[in-house]
Amino acid sequence: MSFQIQTDRLKLLPFTIQICKEALSCSTSFLADLGITPGYGWPDLETLDTLPRILNHLNKVKYPSGFESWMVLNKSTNTLIGDIGFKGLPNEHGEIDLRYGIIKSETQKGYAKEAASGLIDWAFKQTGIKAITASCSKENLASQQILTFLNFKKVGEDQEMFYWKLMK
Repeated sequence: MSFQIQTDRLKLLPFTIQICKEALSCSTSFLADLGITPGYGWPDLETLDTLPRILNHLNKVKYPSGFESWMVLNKSTNTLIGDIGFKGLPNEHGEIDLRYGIIKSETQKGYAKEAASGLIDWAFKQTGIKAITASCSKENLASQQILTFLNFKKVGEDQEMFYWKLMK
């Protein structure tokens, strides 16, 4: 893993094909080899649902580009507490779509906001990135608060979701 993002309390490391495959087969030996301890409840159901998509994106690139998914680690304990990332490479408008999830035992501690802030800073330093989009369910008040705090603007909605955009 050649690159990482660090914030005050967190370290973001790119997922690799091997880590995704092991997590899907309920193994964490490669994480242990890296000195990473999965947090209580990792991988959760949302992560297990997301891992095949992460793996699909990683199979399209030779090395993680940063526009796939990142593991969110508590820097002081090297504990894996969630994931964050983009749903692939930028589109023709220079937009990337943000998504994140923190395991239940670590929510409401500001980790999602901190991880998103670090990843947004990284993304806007990359060539050609003009905007970051996101979506969340109308019931997900925590994500709405995070996106509002990060200066995303609500740009649309349907029956179930709100859609957001952050311009560079």
